[in-house]
Amino acid sequence: MKRREFIGLVAGGIAWPVVVQAQQQATPVIGFLSSRSPGESAGLVTAFRQGLRESGFVEGQNLGIAFRWAEGHYDKLPALASELANLPVALIYAAGGPPSAFAAKGATSTIPVVFSAASDPVEIGLVPSLSQPGGNVTGMGIFNASLGTKRLELMKELMPNAGVIGYLLNPANRMSEIESKSVVSAGRSLGIDVRILNAKSESELDSTFEPLKGHIGGLVVSGEPFFDSQRERIVGLAAKYAVPTIYAWREYVRAGGLISYGTDLPESYRQAAIYAGRILKGEKPANLPVVQPTKFYMAVNSKVAKSLGIEVPPRLLGLADEVVE
Repeated sequence: MKRREFIGLVAGGIAWPVVVQAQQQATPVIGFLSSRSPGESAGLVTAFRQGLRESGFVEGQNLGIAFRWAEGHYDKLPALASELANLPVALIYAAGGPPSAFAAKGATSTIPVVFSAASDPVEIGLVPSLSQPGGNVTGMGIFNASLGTKRLELMKELMPNAGVIGYLLNPANRMSEIESKSVVSAGRSLGIDVRILNAKSESELDSTFEPLKGHIGGLVVSGEPFFDSQRERIVGLAAKYAVPTIYAWREYVRAGGLISYGTDLPESYRQAAIYAGRILKGEKPANLPVVQPTKFYMAVNSKVAKSLGIEVPPRLLGLADEVVE
């Protein structure tokens, strides 16, 4: 008799029972591994499901999804990845940047892994090449190190008299060391003293912001999954201490942040899900080049600028894809 195991897969509040058999699995199951939290990831999960639908896969019909959430605790990711690999699943979709991607890669060398938004995947050692990733890992890349430099330039243009600019990083993310070196070097060429600030928990975020007022001319927040999951908190702290701040994604600006420059995060989830669908249909991850973003978005909140006494240069307003009044 074949061993049967029932896995409760939650989709929009509905538990879909999926039968996993030791020798055969009629309905493929994707393991969704995220460093983030489910509540604040609703829009990203919607984009993920959209990409799957475009590939011909609909949850509850011809696909199951097993969700695992680390809720900002990156140290939990390896165990969660192992859980998914042992179910087993047909593919692991690693959401929430490099921490999830490395956990999934470490859990299996045979199950395909598709990452949704991994920063600088070659530089951090996630894949050997963008065009030929090889092995069982591929996905959607974003480039935070180079974008961090661009955000510094924008902050310098917005606050031309700022001699010191803070740069917030999460030391638990292995990308932080590369990003730190990149932005400090860029700061020197811009005549800016870049102060690296580290925070990997909610309490560290609170304690990091408190001494900033009056000591820095502006702040750049890294495009990092834990920070994005704490979007409302970070935007609130920047407002509380009146720190002009630039972020990675426009969702921060819509939440009350000053300015953002970066990729379209939901789009990266959709694109990566399309790759997942192609792999479920038989393509090999080794043959699928890492997708690179082609569009970058700038958003400006003019109301927040006025509250901070900042006059946004007309050039920046002209470049903005979105201006929140």
